Amino acid sequence: MKTNDPMANTQTAQPPRWAGRLLSRLAAPETLEEVDGDLLEMYTYWLQTNGKRKANWRYILNVLKLLRPFAQRKRSKDYPKIYLFSHDMIKNYFKIALRNLVKSKTFSGINVVGLALGMACSLLIMLWIKDELSVDAFHANKQQLYRIYMREHFSGKVQGVIWTPGPLAEELKKSVPEIELTTPYEWASNETFSLGDKIHKQQTNAASADFFKMFSYKLLQGTAEAALKDRNSLAISRSMAERFFGSPEAAIGKAIRFDNRKDLLVTAVFENIGQNSTLKFDCLRSWENFAEDNDWAKGWDSTDPLTFFMIRKDADPVKVEAKIKHLLDKYNRDQGKPFKTQLAMQPFHEYYLNSNIKDAHMDGGRIEYVRLFSLVAVFILLIACINFMNLATARSAKRAKEVGVRKVVGAMRSMLVGQFMGEAILLTVFSIILAVLMVGLILPSFNVLTEKQITLPFGEPSFWGILAGLLLVTGFVAGSYPAFFLSSLSPVRILKGALKFDTKSAWLRQGLVVFQFGLSIILIVGMIIIYKQVDYVQHKNLGYDRENLIYFPMEGDLSKNYEVLHDELSQIPGVKQISHMTSSPASNGSGTEGISWTGADPNDKVRFTPVGIGYDFVKTMKLKLVGGRDFSKAFATDSTGFLINEAALKVIGYKDPIGKTLKWGDREGRIVGILKDFHFQSLHSTIRPLIAGLGARQPSGNVIIRIEAGKTVETLAEIEKICKKLNPKFPFTYLFTDQEYARQYQSEQVVSKLSNYFAFLAIFISCLGLFGLATYTAEQRTKEIGVRKVLGASVAGIVGLLSKDFLKLVGIAIVIASPLAWWLMDQWLQGFAYKIDIEWWMFALAGLLSVLIAVATISFQSIKTALVNPVKSLRSE
Repeated sequence: MKTNDPMANTQTAQPPRWAGRLLSRLAAPETLEEVDGDLLEMYTYWLQTNGKRKANWRYILNVLKLLRPFAQRKRSKDYPKIYLFSHDMIKNYFKIALRNLVKSKTFSGINVVGLALGMACSLLIMLWIKDELSVDAFHANKQQLYRIYMREHFSGKVQGVIWTPGPLAEELKKSVPEIELTTPYEWASNETFSLGDKIHKQQTNAASADFFKMFSYKLLQGTAEAALKDRNSLAISRSMAERFFGSPEAAIGKAIRFDNRKDLLVTAVFENIGQNSTLKFDCLRSWENFAEDNDWAKGWDSTDPLTFFMIRKDADPVKVEAKIKHLLDKYNRDQGKPFKTQLAMQPFHEYYLNSNIKDAHMDGGRIEYVRLFSLVAVFILLIACINFMNLATARSAKRAKEVGVRKVVGAMRSMLVGQFMGEAILLTVFSIILAVLMVGLILPSFNVLTEKQITLPFGEPSFWGILAGLLLVTGFVAGSYPAFFLSSLSPVRILKGALKFDTKSAWLRQGLVVFQFGLSIILIVGMIIIYKQVDYVQHKNLGYDRENLIYFPMEGDLSKNYEVLHDELSQIPGVKQISHMTSSPASNGSGTEGISWTGADPNDKVRFTPVGIGYDFVKTMKLKLVGGRDFSKAFATDSTGFLINEAALKVIGYKDPIGKTLKWGDREGRIVGILKDFHFQSLHSTIRPLIAGLGARQPSGNVIIRIEAGKTVETLAEIEKICKKLNPKFPFTYLFTDQEYARQYQSEQVVSKLSNYFAFLAIFISCLGLFGLATYTAEQRTKEIGVRKVLGASVAGIVGLLSKDFLKLVGIAIVIASPLAWWLMDQWLQGFAYKIDIEWWMFALAGLLSVLIAVATISFQSIKTALVNPVKSLRSE
């Protein structure tokens, strides 16, 4: 008899036999029995719920899925991809990460603060480097712009010179078809402009008509073609236009008085030049107008202006340089010069960062500071990352059981790595937010120190790229080792309680501490040496007394009334000495090869520094004579005589120089006196041969006055009254020699201050990590310390026990870091012709500071632990 019971039907129904045979033949033998049983159970369920036809189809499809080729493909591709990177797993990673960060507040705080400080320093340095690299990047033709410099070959030597002959720019355009535009560029001093009762000093340079066609300075009025086309044309800045005319629109086409001698016509107004330009000026007058006032600029023997040029877009720079290389050979032959001068070219976009000459090539300059601070940024970031790595691995015992449980329930190692890397990146996110806030607070003071106008450029994609790169790099570096270390732990040994961390991880932690403190010690040594070098150049005996020495330009009517000026100034009680010179007493970079003497080697080219001076120059400057005498009005022949310095005497080679003849251009005279070498240039350069002669009857250059100490204010007021009386159409402006001298080392002063801050931050971040490790070590040894105290150990003994291992690491760091610090700082000092010696005490001081700071950091936690009542630490026993 038939039955309608569905349960009875399901008991007798069977899946397709061919599918079962296919499964038995092709499935993996080691799992066949288990898989076959599971499929039969599922078939019974499908039969009850869906009927036989659907049950058969589902059975067949699952058999096909379980066959080895398909199952293998599924395991290798789909399963891990879906499971490992699922939304739920990522959410779980960050939930666990947050939970762990909140649970370990002390260590999380140390990591966040340490990483934030490290990233804030690095971000600040990156913004500074970005600003440095952006200088001159606004020029549309920057890839076509070049600067000329010269390599002078003589007596088997090569000397590099950045100054070029005045006519060179025009000759380049005529001789080389690939050169499209050229301009000479003269760095001039502040010049006096007047319009009605408005009289102001403006930084005035000179260039040719091609200048604004080459360089992309924004013109508010006028055109690039007409800006400097005419001899009396003048291009002025917005601020100068507003100062004299009220607005840029009102200035165009108007005349303005220059140096109370001639009228210049405003033909263009340009936007004020910002910090991102190497060339800075308030106004530009035409090169023809400048040459009209300075005959020397027309000759091939002048070497004062810079020369810039722009090549055509399709021109090959290598071929252009080959063509210009020997352009001056004809001039040298015509002049009968025994040496040859080769022209070379430097891309203009490298000019700002590579402004120094080394071995007759353009190399070095501010690029050295970019490299130095790039290294500092990496050092500080590494120190911060090492803190994270050390604390994470040191606390790995507390995370071990979590790792064991996760592995037992099926977590793969890649999932654990992802979890721990997620924790590191999450912590880095918190740190970078804090770092950006820190940078925002620090930037105003940083800008004042560096004379920059850096802002946080949130609107620039490159800034977010920097932040993203900083986040990923820091997160990976800080989290990589802890992630791989913790994920490698054995779950069986963890859960059996048999896990013992081998010395390998301890050695690595100790190595990281050594590396971390080594970097800090390098920064401290650098701080000490930079400070000592800057202090050395600021206070070195220059061979003259720069204190209480002022100078001001001899312009307008002061030159022709110099004798009257001298007499009236001498009546002022605070004026001790008066003289004059053609250059600045703080810096004289001019040079000439036009000095000849009996017995001079015609093949030997020597560049002398020439200077025209007045009577009493030696007394006013407080120079020393090592032979002969100063110029005196009692000797009429002194009008053609010379003073030379010791460096010049070495070159000339006279054994008894006084009274011997020298020739300076067309001027021939006798040596009157020998000056002891004194520094008239930056200490980056050696003292060059100097020749001084009495100036013309109407002298030019600067009046130099030595003022009595303590009477500066009232004396300057009296000097100003006299100058305004004799020269009413010119404002009275003066400079202190000591301040102008110090300004030459402004970059070094900034580097010194920044190195102090960064060294302090580096040691502070290192100590944060050391504090964390000391705290963890104290926690791990709580019971041991309790037992020792019960047995009679003193607080001092326990502090020593907890501190000695860390101090050993600091000692090793000092030994390893000192030679590297010596090498790095020796390389930096090579940029100075006069420098300090690197002495042993500098390393000893750096080591002592490191030890004292480390002791203070460790002792705080060690003393706290040593003072704990042993009853509390042993009560669980």
